[in-house]
Amino acid sequence: MKIRRILATAVAAAVTTPALFLSAAPAFADTKPAAPQSQKPSSHEDDIDDEMPSIEELKAAVAVAQKAYDEAVADLAKAMADFKIVDKSDHPLQVAVAEAKKAAVAAAAAKTTADEELAKAVQAEKDLLQRPDATDQQKADAAAAVTAAKTAAEQAAATKTAADEKLTAADTARDDALVAATRVIGLAQKVEKAAKQELADAKEDLAIAEEIEGECKVDDAVDVTLSGPKTVTAGQPAVFSLRVTNTSDRALDVVDAFATAVRLPKPDEVIDDETVLEGRLIPIEWSSPDVLEWTPITDKYESIEVGKLAKGASYDVKLRITVDAKAPAGRGVAFAYAEYENKDGSCGLGEDYPDVEFSILAAKGDKPKPTPSPSTTTSTPAPSTGGNHHTTQQGGSSNTPVKGSLAATGANDTLPLGIAAAGAVALGAGALVVARRRKAGADA
Repeated sequence: MKIRRILATAVAAAVTTPALFLSAAPAFADTKPAAPQSQKPSSHEDDIDDEMPSIEELKAAVAVAQKAYDEAVADLAKAMADFKIVDKSDHPLQVAVAEAKKAAVAAAAAKTTADEELAKAVQAEKDLLQRPDATDQQKADAAAAVTAAKTAAEQAAATKTAADEKLTAADTARDDALVAATRVIGLAQKVEKAAKQELADAKEDLAIAEEIEGECKVDDAVDVTLSGPKTVTAGQPAVFSLRVTNTSDRALDVVDAFATAVRLPKPDEVIDDETVLEGRLIPIEWSSPDVLEWTPITDKYESIEVGKLAKGASYDVKLRITVDAKAPAGRGVAFAYAEYENKDGSCGLGEDYPDVEFSILAAKGDKPKPTPSPSTTTSTPAPSTGGNHHTTQQGGSSNTPVKGSLAATGANDTLPLGIAAAGAVALGAGALVVARRRKAGADA
């Protein structure tokens, strides 16, 4: 499929360049967020947008694929019909075979009769020659009869040979025609199968694009900034700061944030659509002024629920990223974005996809102990100007981790946010989501 190939390329581009478009997983620490650091999206996003076909193009592709499939089906039906025609008894080739077979049978019978007559003539001559009273004329007549019978037998044999050859030729012509018709059927079946797959792929591409083209568009209602350390040691947690700001002219009823971290491949590694990339994802936990416990993001609980966000308000989240202690030295990247939905049905995805690239240092010595989670007695952080929808707008705390996504909170089904975004289990899923949403924004 065209879109799948484009997105597979996006995955390869994403994991081999400093800016990675992904989605899925966050965490929070005890300190106040540092000055947010936002980086420009990779130029590969534009490449993806340029390559992604429009809805009209995809509909045209479906129409072309449908036409090709219909023609392939018709060609296959014709090929099968042609085979049946050749296989019918009234087809000229079948008639020729039947006639040749009849002639061959008659020639065989005639040869048998001629051979029998020759045998009789030969025996009669022998019997005559043994008679003492046989005259010369009788002997001459017997010899002539043998000669005539022999000539007749030879002619019958020649006729039979010719009839057999004609039958063989007719059989061959008929069989060749059937074989040719069978080969045409086989080719038509392959063409039909390929056309059917092309049609299915075109329809799937269109369905994906139409899903992307839903009511929710990329806009600047929510702004996301991300900052964090430039060096992360394997096995040791590192804290990043995420800030979501409502830049719209109204309060946003439900805001979710998403984040992903991943180990980048080495420059010489080959990444394509066959590469298994799940193991490169780095676990992320999140915490906020309203959710003091470190909360892991999983495919089940994929989002950071910011909740209602007043006009001009910001909400700070801490992301705790822990690279596997066995991971080799290399580089990694963290990526974040946000989305919103209002009670009136309006919804959207933030324009910015900030990312922070960092160096990964290999673990040394014993695996360090993880930083203990903040207890419920930890002093409450400064009130947020946003607020989780499980708390008041004054920034009150809740000891219950907030889990779930917009879908889990009763969000509109048209929101394209839970489509493989947060909680992605592979790099490809992240790249897919970003490519989809970038395209949706471009066509908004």
